[in-house]
Amino acid sequence: MSRWPRIGGLRVVMSWPDSQFAPPPSLPGRAKIRLAGLAGTALVLGGAAAIGVAILAQQHAPSPAAVAAGTVGPAAPKEPSLRRSAPISVDIPAIGVRSPLLRLGLNPDGTIQVPDLATSADEAAWYKYSVTPGQIGAAVIEGHVDSQVGPAVFFRLGALHPGDRIDVTLADRMTAVFRVTGVREYTKDNFPTKMIYGATNYASLRVVTCGGTFDDVTGHYLSSVVVFASLVSSGRSVIS
Repeated sequence: MSRWPRIGGLRVVMSWPDSQFAPPPSLPGRAKIRLAGLAGTALVLGGAAAIGVAILAQQHAPSPAAVAAGTVGPAAPKEPSLRRSAPISVDIPAIGVRSPLLRLGLNPDGTIQVPDLATSADEAAWYKYSVTPGQIGAAVIEGHVDSQVGPAVFFRLGALHPGDRIDVTLADRMTAVFRVTGVREYTKDNFPTKMIYGATNYASLRVVTCGGTFDDVTGHYLSSVVVFASLVSSGRSVIS
C-alpha cells in the first residue's frame, strides 16, 4: 500500500473494489468455500514485496515477544457488543497508528484483496465479509508492513502487548474500544485461517500483517503477525 509503505511484514491489497457497506456477516457461499483453501495465500497478506528495501535500509519490523503471545480471547467472554456499523478508522496509540479504513473483499479467484501497495500502503483495511468491529464475531483488519519506500501502516504491529488499546471508529459515530489479549506470529504454511476468520461468541478483533523472514526469491514474507483483541467498551465519537 503506497500510503502503506511496507517493510517488515505485510501487504494487504493489490486490487481494491470500491464498496460501501459490507454484505451480511456470514460469508457468501463461494467465499466460505474458497476462504479456507486460499486465505493462507492471499489473506495471509502476500502482496508484492519490496525486494531488498528492508535489507538496504536495515529496517526490521519488530517480531512479537514470547511474553506477548497471551490468548486469542478473554478467559471469560462477556457480552459487550455493538450493532452493525461500517468502520471508518482505526487508532492504535501504543505504536502510533492512526489510519482510515478501506473496505476489501475477494478477488475473482476467491483470494482476499489487499490495499494497493503503490497507493495505499499507509492505510489499513477492514475485510468486509467479516463482522463490523464491535459485533459478536471476528472483525478482521489487515495492512501492509512495508513498501518499496519504507515502513507501512502496520510496520510496528509486532511490538504490541496484551493490554494495549485499539480504537475503531464506526459510521454511526460510536467508537469500539478493544484490548489486546495476544500477539502471535504464524508461518504462512500454518496460518490458522479458521481461528482468525471463524466465528466467535464475543466481539473480537484480529489485526493482521506480514512478518518473519523475507524471501527474496518469492518476494514474500514467510510469516504473518496476528493481534488478537476483544471489545471492552464503547463510546460516542466526534466525526468531522
